[in-house]
Formats: sequence, C-alpha cells, structure tokens
Amino acid sequence: MVAVLLAGCGADVAVKKGDKFFALGEYYDAAAQYKKAYAQTPTKERRLRGQRALKMADCYRRINNTQRAVAAYNNAVRYKQQDSVTSFFQGQLLMKNGDYRGAAKAFQTAIDSLAGTDSPFLPMARQGLRAANAAPELKKKGSKYKVKREDLFNSRRADFSPMLCGDNNDQLYFTSTRNQAQGDELSGITGTKPSDIFFAQKDDKGKWGKPQTIDSELNTAFDEGACCFTPDGRTMYLTLCKTDPDYPRFATIVKSQRSDASWSKPTEVVVAKDTLSTFAHPAVSPDGMWLYFVSDMPGGMGGYDIWRCELMQSGTGPVENLGAPINTAGNEMFPTFRPNGDLYFSSDGHPGLGGLDIFIAKPQSNEAPSGAVGGAYSIEHPGYPLNSQGDDFGMTFEGLHNQGYFSSNRGDARGWDHIYSFSKAEVMVTVKGWVYEMDGYELPAGQVYLVGNDGTNQKLSVKGDGSFTYEIQTGVDYVMLGTCSGYLNHKEELRVDTATVSHEYVLQFPLANISAPVLIENIFYDFDKATLRPESATALDQLVKLLNDNPHVTIELAAHTDFKGSDQYNERLSQRRAESVVNYLIAHGIAADRLTPKGYGEQRPKTIKRKVAEKYPFLKEGDVLSEQYVTALKDEEQQEACNQLNRRTEFTVLRTTYGMFDEEGRLKNPPTPKTTTEEEEESQEADDAWF
Repeated sequence: MVAVLLAGCGADVAVKKGDKFFALGEYYDAAAQYKKAYAQTPTKERRLRGQRALKMADCYRRINNTQRAVAAYNNAVRYKQQDSVTSFFQGQLLMKNGDYRGAAKAFQTAIDSLAGTDSPFLPMARQGLRAANAAPELKKKGSKYKVKREDLFNSRRADFSPMLCGDNNDQLYFTSTRNQAQGDELSGITGTKPSDIFFAQKDDKGKWGKPQTIDSELNTAFDEGACCFTPDGRTMYLTLCKTDPDYPRFATIVKSQRSDASWSKPTEVVVAKDTLSTFAHPAVSPDGMWLYFVSDMPGGMGGYDIWRCELMQSGTGPVENLGAPINTAGNEMFPTFRPNGDLYFSSDGHPGLGGLDIFIAKPQSNEAPSGAVGGAYSIEHPGYPLNSQGDDFGMTFEGLHNQGYFSSNRGDARGWDHIYSFSKAEVMVTVKGWVYEMDGYELPAGQVYLVGNDGTNQKLSVKGDGSFTYEIQTGVDYVMLGTCSGYLNHKEELRVDTATVSHEYVLQFPLANISAPVLIENIFYDFDKATLRPESATALDQLVKLLNDNPHVTIELAAHTDFKGSDQYNERLSQRRAESVVNYLIAHGIAADRLTPKGYGEQRPKTIKRKVAEKYPFLKEGDVLSEQYVTALKDEEQQEACNQLNRRTEFTVLRTTYGMFDEEGRLKNPPTPKTTTEEEEESQEADDAWF
C-alpha cells in the first residue's frame, strides 16, 4: 500500500512538472514527465492513465514524434478519455503516417462528434476527410519534380529551412540542431541542442563544401533559424526564440547586417506591438519592399497565418493578413519567394498528402507580385514527390529555374527534418543583363525598369556583380531601362515569339557617367585624316541610341591626339575629327544644338583608370600619359600603347535639362497637384514615366 501511495505521489509530481513545462512550450520535457506519470499510474486508474496519455500525445504531436503520438492517442481512446478533438488530431497523424484509410475514418469520427457545434475544428475535419480520400490518387499521379536527399548538409539531428545566397547562389545557409550548435543545455522543446544557422560554400569548381559554423555574434545559446536575405544579400532576417524559465517563449524576428564576410549581432525587428504572439519565418519579397512572416496574432484566420508589412527606412509599416485563399483555419508557415514572384508556403489547412505540404500562390496580375494580397493569388499543389506524407517546407531557389533545396521529415521516425534538393524540367525563357559604367566596372547600385505590353511593370535590383536575371514570356514586347544615380540611362528592347527549349538572352546596359569624360571605343579615322572609317559605324550608332534614350542631354564631343606633330596641327586634326563625329550624329537625327565638337589635340593626355591598369600591367591607376611620361618609357611597345590610349574620342555631358524649359525659363510640362488618393494610385506609375 505504501509503495502504491508513493507511486501515486510521484506521478502527481511528474504531472505538475509536465504542466509547467507545457505552459512554457517545452514539449519534449513535458512529454518526459507525462510519460513518467503514466508509467507510475496503476492500470486500474483508467481515468488517470487516459488523461495522462492524452497529455503525452499532445506533446508528441507538437514535436513531430508521430509514432509515439499515435500510440498515446490510442491509449487515451482505449481508456475512454479522449476529448472532442482527439479524433481530428488522430486523423492528422495518420495522414503523416501515410495511412489514408485510417485517417479518413478518424476524420469522419471527428465530424460526427463535432456535428452541430461551432467548433473551428469541424470545417478542418471536413477538409481533412476530403484530403484523406483524395491523397492516394494525388500521390499516384505524381509530378515532374525530382527530389534527392542531400546528406552532405545533413547531420544526425534536425537540418531545415535552407536558403541560398550570393551573386552566384554559391552559399547555402540553413538551420540545424547538430552538436556543433552553440550552448551546452538541451532544448526543452526538442530534446536536442538549440538550433543555430550554419552555412556551406561552393568552391571554384562549383562543388559544395562541408557545412561550417558562423564565426560572429549571429548565433547565440538560444534558438536561431529560418533565415532569409534581402535582394542585395547584405541583410539577413531570421527567427530568434529566447529561453525564459518563468514565461512561455514567443519567437521574434531579428535582422543582421553583413560587413564584408561577417554578420553583425542581430537586432529585433518590431512588426507589431504584441508581446504575446509569435513572429517567425521571415521572407523578403523579390523587390525588397515587403517583409512576409508567420504569426498567431489576433485578427488571423486560425492557427498560424502569413502576414506582411512594408519595409521602410524608419522601420516597418502596418501589418496586413494575406487572407484567403492563402490562409486557412489551419497553419500556414515558411513563406518564401521564387524570383519570378510566385509565393511558396507550407500548410496543413489546404488539402494535401499529410503534415505540412508545400503550396504555390501565383499572382493573378502582371503587377509587382509583392503588391498582391489574398484573392490576387491562385493556389496550386505541386504534387508528389515534392510533397510527401511528412512535413515539407522551406523552399529556396537556385536562380530562376525551378530547382533548389527544401526540407522534409519524410521517413524519419523521430520527426527530424533533413535537407533535400529538387528540380523540375520546364521550358523557360530568361533575360540576363549587366549594368556597368562605360569604360568601367559593374554598378551594384543600379536598377532596371522592365515594362511589357502585357501589363508587366517591374523594378529589378541588380546583384553585387551588376547583373540581373528575369523570366520573360513569349509573344510580349519588353522595354528595359538601366538606370543609376549619376549616370545616363540605357534602354533595350526585346521580344521572343516562340520557344520550344529553354534559352537565356544576354543584354548589356553600359551607363555613361554624367560627371566625367566617357570614352567612345572603336572609333577609327583614316590615317592622318578626319575621315571616319566604316568600322566606326557600330559605336557611333550606339551613341545615337544613347542620345535618343536621354533626350534632355547635351554633350561635348572631344577628340584627342598623341604628342607627335606640332600642337597647332594636332589641334586642327582633332577638331576636324570631332566635327566628323558630330556631323554623323546630326545626319542620324540628333539635333545640332545638343552637340559641341571640340578638338584638344595633345592638351589633355589620358589619365589611367583602374580597369585600364589591369589591362596594361606597366601602368598604374592615376598615371597621366603626358609626353614626358611616355618618352621616359624605354620599351617602344609600351610607348606605342600609351600613344594609342591618348588617341581617343570621348564625350562629356554638359546639360541634362535640354528642351525642358521654354524661352522664359518656365518648365514646359510642370506636374499638376495631386490629391492624396491620386498620389497613392499613381505611385507605381512614377518609376516608368520614361516609357
């Protein structure tokens, strides 16, 4: 009797400890206490055993230990201590086990027991029943996706939420609870070490290296994970969940800045003044204007919903729920974007194959995808094997093609996640462009405005190497304008009628500096004359195009010679050459009063830029190729190379307001005042006023 009393007392203590852990969200520790209490409860205490089995089942379900959760729920039912939603949760767990027939029976039982109530689980049970009945055929149908478990990135613990970064997608960041994570204590939620962010790097041959720890203040002894990056790759948003021994843990979103190769200590991103809700799983829209995230804050549709807020220099704007059809009464989590604007997310509220399935929300307009909310999307299930009976989530894309990485706990009895690669063959037409300074380097601060006659209107940021890539549609006329502050614009046009195989079109966007002379390459004259040679036409036609693309610009067209010959002769020759170029431009439609020819002879020897110095190792950046400098060179070939560099044709921007004012100095087309509503409606049109 004493032994029985002591056992009962120990069970009660274990239940109290379990309840405390449960209240703090530490479900692994809570499950261990409930399991201890269940084992110490005599079999004749059927009610207590059933209640403790139910508590244990709830914990196992939350930490994805599906097998143990199913067994615990079965014990609760055996002891007749199930609650009103036990059958619903059994149905969900059986779906994750691939037992669709058993899941259908459980959902039907839940529907029968909840009939006539206003329980939010009733419509979810009906949705579950439809999913269970449809899942076998959906899985059998399959898809064109190919998936492969990538063991190089995986450990003996959980590895999930991969995210590619870098101009060439040569870095992979992901979340892991592996032993190398910081901290000494095991998580009360998972029973493993708190999660950290790790990364892997490709080598020069494109081969992935082994995952590495991040040597900065990014990771802590708390849980970090589910990171994403701004389009320029310099800001990381991630989820942080701190430990508090006395209060529940609510996840928050933080951000870290990259300086060179190091990530700074994260700072909190306040998206709402709500300290009792979770904010997690950040994702930045392709245009960098919006932060999408997951939250259970009030005002949602049930469970976890996907929300968004505008990213501003002062912080974040008001939050808004994406609404239906994306959000449901279930859980929508792990949003991410494909570069073409499609929103990928995971849900257990939409009908799928079990657990969290990946869904695609496609914008239903050609406006910027980040502007779409709720009904502006259509929802698509990508099928098996991208989705499985387990939890599938955390997509990241390698460029515009439908390939990359994701995470799944399929086939893992412990419920731990692992990283998989995926690919889907499809015909895709893309345009890749480079924005760079004429006679210089890439311009990562540049932007490209893209407009199509199908309604497409996009503002594209360029990567660190000045490049951008965008998927285009056949049969559409596109105009692209490369821009950068301090530079003239460059316009390109493109149309692709049909495509039977994937193809990438490559365009160049060289931008002319408005505050420095710009070299016009490949301008050739007859020897000792001002006559333009035929091979100069290509470069001159490009100059005509540049002036047409920038109609408010006037330029000085300057010709230069080397030091050979008299000063007077060189000035006359260079003046005639400058006039020859101007005459060509006038003959091709450029107004004469936009052009000023000037021959400088040898007065302005070339100053060497870094790019030229890289081509000629004997020169240094800043060298001035004066007669004294050139004649001091002992190598005749080096002297001739310098003379060739001095013999050049350049242009310099004089004005950027040509034709904008009338004779009295008034702006010809002044903007008219707008109401606040009109300004908001036309704000999206302001960027493409050039079109």
